[in-house]
Amino acid sequence: MAIHLDIDLLRCFSIIAETGTLSRAADRVGRSQAAVSMQMKRLEEVVGQTLLNRSGRGVSLTVHGERLLTHARRILRSHDDALAELSGRSISGTLRFGCPDDYADAFLPPLLRSFAELHPQAFIEVVCASTPRLLAQFDRKSLDLALTSVPLAPERAVLRHEDIVWVGARDGGGHASGPLRLALGDPDTLDHRAAIAALERIGRPYQLAYASGSLAGLLAVVRSGQAIAVLTRAAVPDDLAILSGNGLPQLPTIGLTVRMDDQRASPITRAFAQHIRTMLPTL
Repeated sequence: MAIHLDIDLLRCFSIIAETGTLSRAADRVGRSQAAVSMQMKRLEEVVGQTLLNRSGRGVSLTVHGERLLTHARRILRSHDDALAELSGRSISGTLRFGCPDDYADAFLPPLLRSFAELHPQAFIEVVCASTPRLLAQFDRKSLDLALTSVPLAPERAVLRHEDIVWVGARDGGGHASGPLRLALGDPDTLDHRAAIAALERIGRPYQLAYASGSLAGLLAVVRSGQAIAVLTRAAVPDDLAILSGNGLPQLPTIGLTVRMDDQRASPITRAFAQHIRTMLPTL
């Protein structure tokens, strides 16, 4: 009798590994917890190894389970790709996509609109936050895909270059004389670090008038004329001005890239990542 790895068993096993409990996995696959447990017993019988450590807090993978998970994700990815391609069906499903706040208005509408035209059955949940917050969510597997800002480096491939610029109210001050009043994002963001480093490099005095992860709040302070900010050029609203002169130092150029885990990426995740790679340089 031939022994084979059943796709349904592998998919259920992969979901258990992702969720960490049989109950959450059962909710995802639409079966009872008892049925999911039975499926895992069948899979363990097929491979002849214990795959899960069970405890009151949930389940964890054994060494054999970790090894199988690598194979399972590769098999499922190939299976789903082949089915989608040969059946001619449009990609469907849901993915959670992270996008930095300052790129939401500039890039999200055309990206989402054009992808929906290609794959009307695909649904994208968008999470907007700073790059460090998005990376933390991605590492926790709360996001499937993330657009992130990165420093330029010779060894790093990026999809698009973006200049960081000083931004202020069109009729406001905040930079003409005295200590420079700043409205900046969180201290661990690229724009915050770039602004402080540039000012300290030339010895320009400054004071932090506003610091927050809220882009809306930051822009409100800038519009009031009480402080200036730094944004990527593509993210500057039409009612604000790009500033230069008056002792403002040059700011660096950064890169945009897509973060995706190839091992756990679904067909819709890989399709949207490729769509971003194709579209983003032209927007």
